[in-house]
Amino acid sequence: MRALISVSNKEGIITFAKRLSDIGVEIISTGGTAKSISDAGIPVIGISDVTGFPECLDGRVKTLHPKIHGGLLAVRDNQNHMNQIRDLEIELIDIVVVNLYPFKETILKDQVTRETAIENIDIGGPTMLRSAAKNYQDVIVVVDPCDYILIAEQLESQGYVSEETKFYLASKVFEHTAAYDALIAEYFRSERNDNQLPKSLTLTYEKVQEMRYGENPHQQAAFYTEIKNIKGYLNSATQLHGKELSFNNINDTNGALELLKEFDEPTIVACKHANPCGVGSDDSIVQAYKKAYQSDPISIFGGIVVANREIDEIAAEEINKTFIEIIAAPSFSVKALDILKSKKNIRIMKVEDISNKQPKTAIDLKKVGGGLLVQTIDFALFSEDGVKNVTKRKPSDQEMKDLIFAWKIVKHTKSNGITIAKNGQTIGNGPGQVSRIWACKQAIEHGIEYFGVEFVKGSVLASDAFFPFPDSIEEAARAGITAIIQPGGSIKDGEVIRACDDAGIAMLLTGMRHFKH
Repeated sequence: MRALISVSNKEGIITFAKRLSDIGVEIISTGGTAKSISDAGIPVIGISDVTGFPECLDGRVKTLHPKIHGGLLAVRDNQNHMNQIRDLEIELIDIVVVNLYPFKETILKDQVTRETAIENIDIGGPTMLRSAAKNYQDVIVVVDPCDYILIAEQLESQGYVSEETKFYLASKVFEHTAAYDALIAEYFRSERNDNQLPKSLTLTYEKVQEMRYGENPHQQAAFYTEIKNIKGYLNSATQLHGKELSFNNINDTNGALELLKEFDEPTIVACKHANPCGVGSDDSIVQAYKKAYQSDPISIFGGIVVANREIDEIAAEEINKTFIEIIAAPSFSVKALDILKSKKNIRIMKVEDISNKQPKTAIDLKKVGGGLLVQTIDFALFSEDGVKNVTKRKPSDQEMKDLIFAWKIVKHTKSNGITIAKNGQTIGNGPGQVSRIWACKQAIEHGIEYFGVEFVKGSVLASDAFFPFPDSIEEAARAGITAIIQPGGSIKDGEVIRACDDAGIAMLLTGMRHFKH
């Protein structure tokens, strides 16, 4: 038997090569790999001695030769192939052990140049792997160092590798090379720095966590991460306490983080089932938390809390008064951690650069039966034309602050969505309703239940899309809401504006809707 070994990751390769050599496998190798094997006292044949051609172009061309690929692709049961191999004096290669240039590790380095990235695109390695995997019945192909022991044990114990194992190894190769090429394609797309959706979409993610189950116990699930230097999200978070995150934990926390990134001032977002249930902004993080908690003290129980400032001792004491599934923040004081860790089941997540947003080239994916819906990320808040006041009364300075506050929240609320806010605090949220009037009534009823009729008066309302009828305006007027922000664009806009004027409500049109499905 002959084995071709050419690896960038040399972990475990010497031990594996020795086990192969000890059972009589002849080893051929390239460059640095050949030197490492030779220095370990293991017999090795240089690749140039096999091809009769020197490595050239700074090592770019080594294995791209018929004497390599003929030895890999020849089907042993095909007599015509075997006759050609004999006539061309090509020797068969029975084992290929290859892992690729570290392209991923290269592009993840700070300030890597395009020239360096491109130089770390492997050409010969994927070609050998694909040749060997295509001919898996006759060639053992190994791309993962974790499989070295499996291969060595089968060869040592029975003198061959089973058909089932060879097929398993070949399938890993095609997964690996597909992911490798997808990463290169994504790098080139990001270097173009445009928002054009590609004609052919290739994506690659790495599994970072197997989950006990998905949204429900009967569903399987795992968490995969993008292979990018993106901080400020859960894929780069450090868990400081608590059991592993579940599928729903990750989904809900991601929704809370996306909303949090809209705010610069100290802000707390409390989230339940991917919808904000309480949001508060204030001069201190503890006051922001009190506002978020007061917004919905029932729904926050067992919910997700994210903060864009350090959690200090005072904030931790407030948070610990109720059961929270997850608390995520850029940092925690030592005393805050001690307080929070007194609760056994709370997950504490340190998310550095928590205000960091995804790059402009990022895309949003939604899997549908038989296909994939792809869109750019909803980064903007308002249309390029800006916000327009369309009513006789203009909002006051405080109303304007609250309108923008509410607009940020309704953007991240499931449609149809209505958000009511006052003084940097959510008063009521009506998410995911099939009718806008229902969403409006739900938000108002919530506000009255927790804050009282008098407090709701003077609050503002945000709608993620236009009002199809003036009925929501009439409902808001009865509740004492004094200002509204919405996209506009309905054929009933005139009636809606007149309803606002009749009630003395100020209304802004943003020219941009924020459906969230």
